[in-house]
Amino acid sequence: MANRLQQTISLQTKISPQQIQMIKLLELPTMQLEERIKREIEENIVLEEDADTPNEEGEAPEKISVEEYLGKEDDTPSYKARVNNFSKDDKQRPIFITEGRSLGESLIEQLRFHPLSEEDMVIAAYIVGSIDDDGYLRRDIASLSDDLAFTRGMNVTIDHIEEVLSMVQELEPAGIGARTLQECLLLQMRRQNLNNSTKQLAFKIISDHFDSFAKKHYERLISRLGVDEDSFRSAIEYIRSLSPKPGNLYSEGGIEAAPYITPDFLLDNSDGTMRLMLNTSGVPEVRISRRYKDMMRDMVAPDGTIKAEDREAVQFVKSKIDSAKWFISAIKQRHDTLMRTMQTILDFQRDYFQDGDKSKLKPMILKDIADRTDLDVSTISRVVNSKYIQTHFGIILLKTLFSEGMQTTTGEEVSSHEIKTILEECIDNEDKRHPLTDENLMEILNEKGYRIARRTVAKYREMLDIPVARMRKQI
Repeated sequence: MANRLQQTISLQTKISPQQIQMIKLLELPTMQLEERIKREIEENIVLEEDADTPNEEGEAPEKISVEEYLGKEDDTPSYKARVNNFSKDDKQRPIFITEGRSLGESLIEQLRFHPLSEEDMVIAAYIVGSIDDDGYLRRDIASLSDDLAFTRGMNVTIDHIEEVLSMVQELEPAGIGARTLQECLLLQMRRQNLNNSTKQLAFKIISDHFDSFAKKHYERLISRLGVDEDSFRSAIEYIRSLSPKPGNLYSEGGIEAAPYITPDFLLDNSDGTMRLMLNTSGVPEVRISRRYKDMMRDMVAPDGTIKAEDREAVQFVKSKIDSAKWFISAIKQRHDTLMRTMQTILDFQRDYFQDGDKSKLKPMILKDIADRTDLDVSTISRVVNSKYIQTHFGIILLKTLFSEGMQTTTGEEVSSHEIKTILEECIDNEDKRHPLTDENLMEILNEKGYRIARRTVAKYREMLDIPVARMRKQI
């Protein structure tokens, strides 16, 4: 067969690199945006942080030409992130966060007070390094023995590591270095004097009948142990007083357990009028450096010609200025899109933002906001992703404001938040001896006029982190 050329016409949708960067900027929360702007300042030589905010808004970027950069300074785009957001007297005050010793450092320090040989100290330090944030040793002893052989050249037996591990388990907090929940509870019990019947019964339950205890087969346990219900209840309460995660008992360096949230939006409702602002107190404002514009002006002759040796430099500075102008415009577009979307959400859920009553939340999905803002659903999704708003009743994650709608028997449309609230109330008020099953909860909701299936009840219950009825049972 002969080879021949053939032309075909087709349409393809491609996203430009600028559009991809714009999408990424839209997803960034406030703190990450600050880092992104500072990184751009480092990478682009013509960008600089604007310490003195200009008094007028800049224009949109136009087609790149030499004359464009030789004109007035106002021709370069800029953005005002703090317009009407803060007064001139407001000053950004740094927040100093100090972190104490970590759990591992505390354990190593305690080990120094034990009469350990140099070899045992190395093994103990390796064990401490393998303990996770919860205080558990998740790795098996055989793996630790292999690692010590490969990384330290130490031929250590499993029995020897077990002996050193028992020393580590004597450290504070109690239960540290446990490999299972059962071992963790037993370690904590052994630290206390088991001098009464309640603690002795609790120790026997955990050591001999842990599986039945974990599955809450309380009636079977009472029968096997031959104890009365009151004694068994006291033993269970004692077990519940122990910590299932001993690592959480150490709090000196526990800053990661409570992350610092910087809200992206600020809602002021002090005088009854809602005022929405973008939180840009830590976001630097940038501008194009005048020095590089003057440099280009010097390299261009009065007749508009450029010397041959300066053409490469002019082209380089032009590309950097072009990139800087696009970046500044992208930041401004991000601010506008965020404010436009959040204002629409605020108008949609105005009753909720008045006092924070979740029962007033209307059913709202991403398409509802997309239709009102004339933006794409994917854009709305990126705007609300990992964004927070600070209100007078707390800091709210925007994604929690979205919920599915459900019709009652009367035809009224309600939010799934209302269903979850009723589920929580029913479970809080249930008889813990005979907790409500998903079937019972479905019947209660149907009686209240909410048409809902049992599997939907189970889904909402799991979203609320509420265990099944058997695991909620108490004596």
